[in-house]
Amino acid sequence: MIGGQPILILREGTQRTKGREAQSMNFTASRAVAESVRTTLGPKGMDKMLVDSMGDVVITNDGATILKEMDIEHPAAKMMVEVAKTQDDEVGDGTTTAVILAGELLKNAEELLDQDIHPTVIEKGYGLAADKAIKIAEQLSRNVSIRDDDLLKKIAQTALTGKGTDVGKEVLPQVVVEAVKKVAQKVNNKYKVDEEDIRIEKKVSGSVSDSELVDGVVVDKERAAEGMPRKVCDARILVYDQPLELTKTKTDAKIKIKDPTQMKLFMERDHEALIEKADKILASGANVVFCQKGIDDLLQWHFSRNNVMAVENVKREDIETISKVTGAQVVSSLNDLSAADLGNAGEVEETIDIESSCDTCGID
Repeated sequence: MIGGQPILILREGTQRTKGREAQSMNFTASRAVAESVRTTLGPKGMDKMLVDSMGDVVITNDGATILKEMDIEHPAAKMMVEVAKTQDDEVGDGTTTAVILAGELLKNAEELLDQDIHPTVIEKGYGLAADKAIKIAEQLSRNVSIRDDDLLKKIAQTALTGKGTDVGKEVLPQVVVEAVKKVAQKVNNKYKVDEEDIRIEKKVSGSVSDSELVDGVVVDKERAAEGMPRKVCDARILVYDQPLELTKTKTDAKIKIKDPTQMKLFMERDHEALIEKADKILASGANVVFCQKGIDDLLQWHFSRNNVMAVENVKREDIETISKVTGAQVVSSLNDLSAADLGNAGEVEETIDIESSCDTCGID
């Protein structure tokens, strides 16, 4: 700063605007974003085809998706994208409407500025209007019973409209309502739903109408070995977050072996260590093992012999979900493992295309 005047260093080709001109450009950029999604709203709304720099094509009329895919650089226009993102995160619907309303409010604000009304006065007026709108919305709202399936289904259909789910518009709303009702918990005479209790698993093949609700936990993994049971009834589940296999030591060490028998002893000791782990797991009463890391072939064979289903390399997210749902403790050491650390489930099954029988209780 020289003589009280700031010094600005700008890149070549940069344009600097200020005052009313800057305000006008901000209004124009923001309203352009709102106009880009306006034509997607309503029953006659049109889809947008977006092509990114990599050539990937997205066809949708969902406002949040359109704005997320658009490459926007203008700071004021980015704020409109944030409006859509916040609406989507908080409500999950109404993103296009929120952006269009924001664009109209900016349009009216620009007209008021042209009348030499100060921005803070306009902001205060919009604040009063927002408070009034909330009161009117509360007066118009009504309580919905958790037993009113028809109304809940209509609400779900409205939220799903325009998200590319027209094919499954009869199936998906019912699935959504059933899922929410199963995890809803009553707190102080109000029902609350933790979204983390509902998982969405995507599968390639089929259509949206093939979607179904699974009353349990879906883990996208297979049994560690073919010899293990496909289905276990009255499952006692161990959730283990350490490897069930031999691991390399963290420190570098060299062992000199002069006699072939010493090599044999080393291998036997490794096998004994693995069998000890398996015996501790079996002694706890576990008949299903979910392991976050790998499972050694020897342990897989040992589990197969004892009719134990084991799954390896399970994602941490799935490990935590299984623990929460079954009541199992996430075990990191087998030294003090007991039945109290295990979780319980009616059955654990690896689903396949053909019908399978229960290998542990003989039920088809």
